[in-house]
Amino acid sequence: MDVLQATCVISGGGPAGMMLGLLLARNGVDVVVIEKHADFFRDFRGDTIHPSTLGVLGELGLRERFLGLPHTSVRTLDAVVSGTRLHPVDFSRLAPPDDFLVLAPQWDFLSFLADEAAERPGFRLLMETTATGLTWRDGAVTGITARGPAGDLAIAAPLVVAADGRDSVLREDAGLRPQRFGVPIDVLWFRLPKAAATPPSTLAYLRHGSMVITIDRGDYFQTGLVIAKGGIDDLKAAGIGAFRDAVAAAAPFLRDALLSIDGWEQVKLLSVQIDRLGRWYRRGFLAIGDAAHAMSPAFGVGVNYAVQDAVAAANALVDPLRAIQGGASEEVDLRVLDGLQRRRLPPVAAMQRIQLAAHRGIARPNGPDALPDPLPLLGRGALAVATPLLQRATARFIGRGLRPESVRPSLR
Repeated sequence: MDVLQATCVISGGGPAGMMLGLLLARNGVDVVVIEKHADFFRDFRGDTIHPSTLGVLGELGLRERFLGLPHTSVRTLDAVVSGTRLHPVDFSRLAPPDDFLVLAPQWDFLSFLADEAAERPGFRLLMETTATGLTWRDGAVTGITARGPAGDLAIAAPLVVAADGRDSVLREDAGLRPQRFGVPIDVLWFRLPKAAATPPSTLAYLRHGSMVITIDRGDYFQTGLVIAKGGIDDLKAAGIGAFRDAVAAAAPFLRDALLSIDGWEQVKLLSVQIDRLGRWYRRGFLAIGDAAHAMSPAFGVGVNYAVQDAVAAANALVDPLRAIQGGASEEVDLRVLDGLQRRRLPPVAAMQRIQLAAHRGIARPNGPDALPDPLPLLGRGALAVATPLLQRATARFIGRGLRPESVRPSLR
């Protein structure tokens, strides 16, 4: 078995893992990131780069280069409820220059981070390499075992970071078990071609008991239909026509495009779950991102919170890891890891509570059917009055997060 040496090994090349790897490498830490896939291309990953993440890229001098990639800039997140267009989120109410949200394929974002990190001599990215377990000595994690294109290998490191998602193998091997919260919905994801004439960019459509999500990817919509948890079997039994009708009930402008869906193989099930660890660390081990807390798609904050975990982790870990690399210590003090969890857990738990409340509202009896259609004139007037106040709160809550993180000046 080949044995590699590093100061930190990160399992998982998603937003948390790649951002942490980049930040550590920029600050002289010898880091290895492993990613089980051959590339970053995945259809059903979060595409939203929030203002707080743009702010982090700006702190690193990477903002303009990133914005040079193909993307869509969005200043408002609209929802069409019972035929009435609402503007509940307006990012232009945030301080410039990070006063908008970017829609960009996640594979472009991850490739961008990987390319930037690759310029640092202490950074190594191993693709098609899957973590299989942890190595231990005297009760402390000392590295990982993995399987790569050339066979089995081991990576020895004083700190292992699990950023390998909601089904983390390393989290399991560390004996950390998440608390799972019941989520009453699933999402069916599929692609729909864009017509020549389409409505303004819209995040969600709610009408007649259906909720549809549309993400603009240039020449097509990445589209989601929210269904009851476990409801896919009933929908399949009713036939593909019933599926098309459910989507068109909320978003009638998609009816013609839905004819491109002629089989269930074009529809993918995203099983929505929310969970989090009560403890994120062991000696020599830390979990971040979805490995520490799986977020639902609600408000599209998953990427944002993963990046903020990575920034907080880098702020806390660079100095201890450089001390280990220089021979001044042998492991990261548990108080450092505990402090990191204490910083990140409260905003994560608060956002998850908000997501759960939102899901329960959607999944209540009759769901969007409980809304009048169309919305009455009095209701629309009340919304017009309340919208400016709502926009100010939601721009901060969604765009910046409940505890936004900033890269320490000395690490930029």
